[in-house]
Parts: sequence; structure tokens; C-alpha cells
Amino acid sequence: MAETARIEIRTRTRLEQAEDAALAFCALRSSAATRRLPIAREGRRFDYRTQFQRDRDRILHARAFRRLKHKTQVYVPYASDHPRTRLTHTLEVAQIARTLARALGLNEDLVEAVALAHDIGHTPFGHSGERVLIGILAGEEASCPLPEAVVREVGTFKHNYQSLRVVDQLERRYDHPGLNLTDQVREGILKHTTWKARFPFPLPASDGLRLDKPCHLEGQAVALADEIAQQTHDLEDGLYAEAVSLEEVERLDAAAAVIAHSGEAYSRERRRWRKAALLQRGLIHMFVTDAVENTARAVARLAARHGVTDHAGWMAIADSIPATTVAMSKRVAALFADLKAFIYRFIINHQEVNRQDHRAHLVMTDLFRAFHSNPLTLPTYALLRFHEETGRPYLRDLAIGKIPAEVASFYRSDARFVRLIVDHLAGMSDSFAVEEHGALYHPHV
Repeated sequence: MAETARIEIRTRTRLEQAEDAALAFCALRSSAATRRLPIAREGRRFDYRTQFQRDRDRILHARAFRRLKHKTQVYVPYASDHPRTRLTHTLEVAQIARTLARALGLNEDLVEAVALAHDIGHTPFGHSGERVLIGILAGEEASCPLPEAVVREVGTFKHNYQSLRVVDQLERRYDHPGLNLTDQVREGILKHTTWKARFPFPLPASDGLRLDKPCHLEGQAVALADEIAQQTHDLEDGLYAEAVSLEEVERLDAAAAVIAHSGEAYSRERRRWRKAALLQRGLIHMFVTDAVENTARAVARLAARHGVTDHAGWMAIADSIPATTVAMSKRVAALFADLKAFIYRFIINHQEVNRQDHRAHLVMTDLFRAFHSNPLTLPTYALLRFHEETGRPYLRDLAIGKIPAEVASFYRSDARFVRLIVDHLAGMSDSFAVEEHGALYHPHV
């Protein structure tokens, strides 16, 4: 009698064995992942997730991840149902990055975890909000003056560093601060855009980040996917908002290459929305396909140059690979650069986007000024955090008459308090920031 079919549960050990057999020699293995803190068992009977799977799940359940749904990408998310938000941008980055990873045999779980968290520290109002915080911290915002001693100490702002700060310190779900992600995911989050070995930003911990080394291939795949997703979806959103016309886009060299490849499928199409969709898909396909082929060639050249034949050999040279090993060819990169310049000129500089810039400056500076001048307008959790970090009395416990002196002597002159306000502002969604601004400056009576 034939044995009844059954499912064998795949424990973490089995998954790691399958991963090792399936991945390319240049991919990172989850079995080699490192963390700063051990994972608490918390009653689990056995483990059926790899280290990078666990990281991805922790990111998905983070409060900061949920707030991305109401954060601006380029166009205001609540003005219409269709513009990208920071969350949908993140999901598109994850999709493109996983496609790159699967085609190249890289670690998809690592790529997905990095992609999902890469913008988790982004400000409300897109890059406009980031520029406002940079100006305030530099002491350049006249409406939010900071003492010179605080400016010298507090550092600056950059969203990839803030993303790391969120996952390392600000998220609170465990007995320790942060999500305790693997070093490999943390490194990819930081290095999805430019970084420096020495940068004036208060990272909770720099160990495991390899600040003076290029990022692993999985992190590089996310960085490239971020660029591809951003430019192609900004183009689509710009077309939808009528910031540019389809005819203007068709004159781009990148669009011409896609149209030529599409042949009659494009030339005979009369529905504009359908042509725009064909063009959008064609651009993504061209950039991703070229990146896969060019990266495979680059890795093969590196392996041949160093005599690499297996994973151990690749890991021996991994710290010296180019930081742009995962990249498009020079020809297609030039087409991409032309598209990027077009988008910046006609979409990023569009009237509606610049109205958003003005709104960001108004709301962010007003909120900072309110919180800095009167800390009691901050939420309780923020005041408690300052109490925990500094040992100063919890402000709401003080007698009313003692509060002004405490604020003047130990709040406004402390860089940690300024950074706390920045953390609070950076974590806000656009809609929450606007509501807070209205509650403080235009209350309904």
C-alpha cells in the first residue's frame, strides 16, 4: 500500500540548507546573519523563519511602517486616490528589488527586508520636510532659532540615517529599544542612498554597519530598485496630474527606445491611457533587464579577476567590490539620467509640488517652534522619553511655577531635546502634521 503524502515542516535549519543550495555564490546567507542582541524565545516551540524573514516580519508590524501610508512621495496623497504615497513607493521598490534578486540568485528575504524599511524614517511632505529639518538643525531657520552650542552638538538630518534610528532605537515592541534587526539589514537600510563613514548624525550604534565598506549586493539591488521605482512612478504620477504630456515624454530617448521595441503594439494604439501604461511598463522592463544582465557580467568579471569559485571565495573579496556592482550599463544609465533630469524639470518643479514645499516649510517650522518654546505641547511619551534619557524630572509632575525655569535651563539648551522634537516631527504623517498644526495655530472654537 502506497504511503500517504504528507508535508514535512521546514524548520529554520531546513530553510537555511535549501537557501544555501539555491542562492548564487555571491549572495548573503541568512545562516551567517548577525545581531547585536539575542532573540528571546518567548515560548516558541521551534523556529521556522530565517533570520532575514524574521526581520521582514518585524518591519511589517512596526508602527513607523504603517505611518508610511499617509506620507507624501511627490504629490499630496490625500488630494486624490491615485498618487503614490511613501508606502506604495516602498512596495514598488520591494517588488523591483525582489525581481532583481531572484534573477541574479541573491537573497530575496534580505532584499525585501531592506526595501520595506529603507524609507521608514522619512519625514512628512517628502524631501521638502527633510530640507526643513536640515535648516532648523543648522541654525539657518530664523523662525526657529537655536543656541549656537546646540547647533554645534545636535548634528543634522538625513532620512536613511533616520530610518536606521527608527529601527535601532525609536520603535518600542520589546524589552530593548528598537527592532533588533540583523546587521545585514541595518547596513542595507543605511546604504540605500549616499552615506559617509563620518557623518554628524546621532546613530544609536554604528557596530555592524561597515561604514567604510561598500554595501552587499542585496543592498545595492535595493538602492537601484529605489531609483528605478522613483523615476518611473513619478513619471506616471506626473502624466496623471497633467504636469507633462504624453507627447513630451515620447520625445525622450528612453521612451523612444521602448516605443521602437514595442513596434505596432504601441504605434497602433489610440487610447492614451493604454499608451502611457505600455510606456511605463516598457521603461521598467528596460531598466531592470539591463541591470540584471550588466550586473551578471560585472560579478563574473570580479570573480574571474580574483579567482573566485564559490561563496567563501566571494566573501573574501566582498569588502572590496565596487559600491555600484549592481547597476545598469553605461548606455542605459545615460537614458535613465536623461529621464531623471526631465522628471526633475517638469514634475518635481511643478506648481503643485512646490505648493507642497511651501506647506511643508510652514507646518514643520511652526510645529518645531511650538514644541521647542512650550514642551508641554508635546505628547506624554516624548516628555517621558526625555525624562528617561536625561534624568530630569518629568515635566508634567513639576509645580506650574517651576516649569518655566526647568524649560529654560534644561530643555532649550539641550541638544537631546532638539533631537527628540526632530524624531517626533520626522515620524509624523502628512495628515497628522497638518492636524497638529491646525490644533495649535487654528483651533476651532
